[in-house]
Amino acid sequence: MRKPRDFDSDLKALADKAKAIKERRVRQLGELVVATGADALEADLLAGALLNAVASKDAVAREGWHKAGAAFFRSKQRKPAPRSERQPEGALHANALVPIFAARIGTAHRVVVAMGKLALDRVGMP
Repeated sequence: MRKPRDFDSDLKALADKAKAIKERRVRQLGELVVATGADALEADLLAGALLNAVASKDAVAREGWHKAGAAFFRSKQRKPAPRSERQPEGALHANALVPIFAARIGTAHRVVVAMGKLALDRVGMP
């Protein structure tokens, strides 16, 4: 006879996996903000710029942003932080973003979380 499937543990595993994906997305967005130097901007300015980029229908502007972003990721100028400033596993924990942004621009963590939620909503994740 077959062993009954434990749906509760399956649901918990899926919820844990979704939470890990959300946390990774927030961490990656925070790292991107820092890598581009946008952490020096005020939170309101950064949020406004991102909201305008999301709402923009101007194909020419979007193409320009796309090219600039692709060039940024292909750039050899991006250098990792010195070993002493990095986490042992080489990535920031989601909770580590709070003091970084709080010290620089106050409410940036909320901006990163909101943009992470927006990105997850766009791909259909809860």
